[in-house]
Amino acid sequence: MKQILTIIILTAINLASCTNSNKTDELQKSRPTIGSVEILDPMGNTLIDSNAVVEILGEGYTWSEGPLWLEKQQMLLFSDVPHNIVYQWTEKEGVTPYLEPSGYTKAEERGGEMGSNGLLLSKDGKLILCQHGDHAIAAMNADITQPQPDYITLTNSYNNKRLNSPNDIAQDQMGNYYFTDPGYGLAKKEDQELPFSGVYKIDNAQKTSLLIDSISHPNGIALSPDGKTLYISNSGTSTLYAYNLDEEKNIQSGGVFFDFRNLKDKGSGGTDGLKVDSEGYIFTTGPGGVWILSKEGKPLAKINTEITTSNCSLSKDGKTLYMTSTDKVLRINMRK
Repeated sequence: MKQILTIIILTAINLASCTNSNKTDELQKSRPTIGSVEILDPMGNTLIDSNAVVEILGEGYTWSEGPLWLEKQQMLLFSDVPHNIVYQWTEKEGVTPYLEPSGYTKAEERGGEMGSNGLLLSKDGKLILCQHGDHAIAAMNADITQPQPDYITLTNSYNNKRLNSPNDIAQDQMGNYYFTDPGYGLAKKEDQELPFSGVYKIDNAQKTSLLIDSISHPNGIALSPDGKTLYISNSGTSTLYAYNLDEEKNIQSGGVFFDFRNLKDKGSGGTDGLKVDSEGYIFTTGPGGVWILSKEGKPLAKINTEITTSNCSLSKDGKTLYMTSTDKVLRINMRK
């Protein structure tokens, strides 16, 4: 009798699993799609299926940015910068509000790009936000599953001058943060206190130090898997830089890694956000969508989104890429 009951229970579980799987498959098939995949080098075929489809997960935003995939929650977070809000997306619920306000918390009215931009899940499980309006790098003072607009400021100044508008952020295995600080989120140029747009490090003692000030518009930022190379995009020149870090995690040497200036005819947009996978391949926004580069800087494949693409985020297994593109949020399952 027990064996019969066990069989019945297992059968019911399998049927339920198949039903849920079928519903998910049907939902994915019903979503609108956009763009295409272009293989630029045979090596690209090992990273992405040329027939992979770009799905539209949500649309109607003013400027979507900072996608962050949360593996444990199976949830995507992203910023709508001008509207000062972070949204969440799940397979079951679609897009719903997650956190507001996200980047500007004062009562006075303010124009410009005031919301959060880049988002990061820290090593200790905190949501870290690049806050344009508050000129800060901040940690949400609440559990990731119970969001509240309560923030702890990690830094908002350098040499007693207010930061411009922190844009994107990365963290190494030691806990150091690296972030870019262009002026895109300033309400007006006169608000800028620092005479440059910098790239900074926040160490474990929460000391903010300047790494480099010679990039005109530092934007996206990412680290190699071994933490020895820091990649920084310059959205002013559509150029991607790579810098070697010394043992103290300061810039030792480096320069231009890949130049998109001669590829502007490949579509709208330029270098903005980027991510590096566990094998060291670089997924960077560029003209026409997201480009996949080798560790040597060779173009391997391109995801044509047909619209200006701001940033991207990889799933834990590196097989799925989420992208924010102007008013849309996109997903592509690159490999099965």
